[in-house]
Amino acid sequence: MTSDVVLERLMSLHPKVIDLVLDRVWRLLDALDHPEQKLPPVIHVAGTNGKGSTQAMIRAGLETAGKSVHAYTSPHLARFHERIRLAGELITEEHLMAVLEECETANGGEPITYFEITTVAALLAMSRTPADYTLLEVGLGGRLDATNVVDQPALTIITPVSIDHEQFLGNTLAKIAAEKAGIIKRGVPCIVGPQQDEAMEVIEGTAARLGAPLIAYGQHWHSYEENGRLIYQDERGLLDLPMPALPGPHQIQNAGAAIAALRHLGYDEAAAEGAVTKTFWPARMQRLKTGPLVDAAGTAELWLDGGHNAAGGEAVAATLSRMSDKDTFLVCGMLNTKDTGGYMRPLAKIAKGLTAVSIPGEPNTLPAEITAKAAKNAGFENVAIADNALEAIRSITAANPQARILICGSLYLAGHILRENG
Repeated sequence: MTSDVVLERLMSLHPKVIDLVLDRVWRLLDALDHPEQKLPPVIHVAGTNGKGSTQAMIRAGLETAGKSVHAYTSPHLARFHERIRLAGELITEEHLMAVLEECETANGGEPITYFEITTVAALLAMSRTPADYTLLEVGLGGRLDATNVVDQPALTIITPVSIDHEQFLGNTLAKIAAEKAGIIKRGVPCIVGPQQDEAMEVIEGTAARLGAPLIAYGQHWHSYEENGRLIYQDERGLLDLPMPALPGPHQIQNAGAAIAALRHLGYDEAAAEGAVTKTFWPARMQRLKTGPLVDAAGTAELWLDGGHNAAGGEAVAATLSRMSDKDTFLVCGMLNTKDTGGYMRPLAKIAKGLTAVSIPGEPNTLPAEITAKAAKNAGFENVAIADNALEAIRSITAANPQARILICGSLYLAGHILRENG
């Protein structure tokens, strides 16, 4: 038996993939003697974009300072184990099997979603492993997310909020922001990244009601690029740092939120520099350098990004616009729950063409033909369809051997690529 077998079994415990209530989580936590109350100090991260990057930077900064850190993220890309990091190391297969089976037994066959029971398994593992901090990334929303079970975290963080998952979180920015702001706890400071006014108003209202101090971008801290350096400034002074290791102008604000968190926790400039220089986060404008897809690309550059909403499209377009002058072609696969037009429109101004693919093994994939049609509607003139990424790469490089190729549109596609190209 492997953890994959257990995980497959756990997927059958609830008819829905997503069902946002906390009752089932509380029931299971109670059956396990409340591991969420036994965690090292928790930093809880919500937001639409930048959660994973910000959390990864905080972890890099804390580890630079010599601290041991648990981290919980989702979704995984290649293997489920990526979701759970215990004191800096990915959970082992044996440990994962043990906590999954313990949670399955404690659940007693009651209905519970896959994300809920696996989140509880992560909390259980973290509660039994010594560490200095616990980093929890929200899966979806915040208020009713399975991670939102810690009464008194050390700190909460809300990265930029934008329109996404409307079918679960609401169809306005204010409604979505209210769900994200659900992680704010009474009296607990909250770091807030750049926000549109409508979202910020909701976050400020929630914080005021709960007496939670805000440490907000543009008010209490600033981060920006100047002469090829990252400048961070708050009431404690100015830091002149290298640019983030993660590419893209949007990472400057993510780095700012991470540094604001580290500064609030009492860490120095060395930790801040570690946060921006020592972070690796896969499928965030990641350059692929080895593997069969890279071999197929030949002299072309091959990149991978998992952004999948309108804000993600803007961020990728901004990143590409600042890169060296090469013709860029996209290999794009998306889910049928996403705003394809919102994602593609900013990219249509940057890329020379798009080849649509379906995401292998993903029941919610948008068929390549529909992705191609959406690309044309978004403004792409050069649109093609391929059976898979390898075929797309070969077709693009046959006509453009010095191209830059970006595989994009979905974390699920990114995960498939990382597994196939490993």
